[in-house]
Amino acid sequence: MAQAPLRLLQDTLRRSAARLPEKTALVVGPHRLSYGELWHRSRRLARVLRQRGVCRGDRVAIFLDNTWECVVSLYASLLADAAFVVVNPQTKADKLAYILNDSGATVLVTDEHLQKTYLAAIAAAPTLQGVLVTGALPAVDDARLLPFQQELEAAAADQGRERAVSIDLASLIYTSGSTGEPKGVMHTHQSMLFALQSLVEYLRLEEDDCLLCVLPLAFDYGLYQLLMALHLGASLVLERSFTYPAQVFNAMEAEGVTVFPGVPTIFTMLLGAHERQPLRFDRVRRVTNTAAALPPSFNTRLREIFSSADIYRMYGLTECKRVSYLPPEQIEAKPESVGVAIPGTEVMVLDEEGRPVAPGVTGTLYVRGAHVMLGYWNQPELSAHMLKAGPLPGERMLCTHDLFTVDADGYLYFVGRSDDIIKSRGEKVSPVEVENILYAIPGVREAAVVGVADELLGQAVRAYVVLDDASSLVERQLRALCLERMENFMVPKEFRICASLPKGATGKIDKKALLRE
Repeated sequence: MAQAPLRLLQDTLRRSAARLPEKTALVVGPHRLSYGELWHRSRRLARVLRQRGVCRGDRVAIFLDNTWECVVSLYASLLADAAFVVVNPQTKADKLAYILNDSGATVLVTDEHLQKTYLAAIAAAPTLQGVLVTGALPAVDDARLLPFQQELEAAAADQGRERAVSIDLASLIYTSGSTGEPKGVMHTHQSMLFALQSLVEYLRLEEDDCLLCVLPLAFDYGLYQLLMALHLGASLVLERSFTYPAQVFNAMEAEGVTVFPGVPTIFTMLLGAHERQPLRFDRVRRVTNTAAALPPSFNTRLREIFSSADIYRMYGLTECKRVSYLPPEQIEAKPESVGVAIPGTEVMVLDEEGRPVAPGVTGTLYVRGAHVMLGYWNQPELSAHMLKAGPLPGERMLCTHDLFTVDADGYLYFVGRSDDIIKSRGEKVSPVEVENILYAIPGVREAAVVGVADELLGQAVRAYVVLDDASSLVERQLRALCLERMENFMVPKEFRICASLPKGATGKIDKKALLRE
């Protein structure tokens, strides 16, 4: 009997649970969830969400670490006909409040240990109808607060079929922008299903694979490890981070991990551990990298650790998930390339007049395919800046505003970003957002933030600061104050305290002049 087509993102879990109910879907520390258990818990939480007012088209915010509750909340949101919004657990209260209000989230799912942050945020989000908390509830008078575990255990499995269709919103993925405020990238069921199926195809993944994820599920690279695994009926080992490598290595050996996704920071840590004590993971068949360029010298060194693995260099952006990949057979011939378009899509490098550039000439990268975002939530002008008329009547394609060259064989080479967004540790950092926080520190008169090349981080955040005459702030104090106010990956690696900052004719700080100094 032919299988029903996949139309909604949750259909992947539905199908895998029907085929493989006893197989381990998810390993999170001491917790192991089979496909049947994951499906059942997701349906029960979907009932809870509906009872708390979630309707078709609503948004459910998920402010959790990489836990089984996070995964269940994600699929429960889809089963309740809502879109999920996964928020990095490092996010501070003001940004969380912004995301809750901007997305218009109906329900927030969060955790006891994030209490200080979420309480401040929900106080500034009056339209939020419910807050499900894993662990203990705080001793505050807010009727919206509900115990996650008790609500889940008391609910019957949701029996209704979803009313969503493939062009409905499945997720809002918030990413930093040049305006300083996060922007919500809108992806439909159709765009996300297409992207994950294309990824599975070119990565040559199979049902017997076991994927590792040490990246936050709020980061689309981490999110798609989950989506791909459950689509295939494979297993996923979900770790909170790569902070404790030995713990991750033990889990890899115990679970037989075959797919290792990382970013350059993780690979640098991995190679450092390898130098201290040789590592070898022969069962790993795929090693993937994105977020920042992987130094070509890493290719050979990683093979010492992953002797049986194909190594994939890739390029992507949240607005279309993934743009290109370098087939592993080409890694020696084209070690600096990010490859060719992912299956089912097309890329073009165009000049300012919209004409294809000649090999070796720099142009702007454009992307065509079903994986392109619907647009930015509540930001039509910014959406129009990114989505341009395509070569065929009535279509839109994505203008990445990133600079590339292409070689005679059609392989892409990343040159740089045309805006000033900084990519550090696999995360996008908005200089304006960091500057705004610096300006709020008493004693700071002026601030300018730029990205500089860094072997470990891809790009490092550097802050130039002018202090008030009476201020005695030093670099150590600035760093401590930033750690209190922003996520760790946003905190400048370097502070330069200056007497003044160069200005252009309009009085605007000249960042290019700063970098030339």
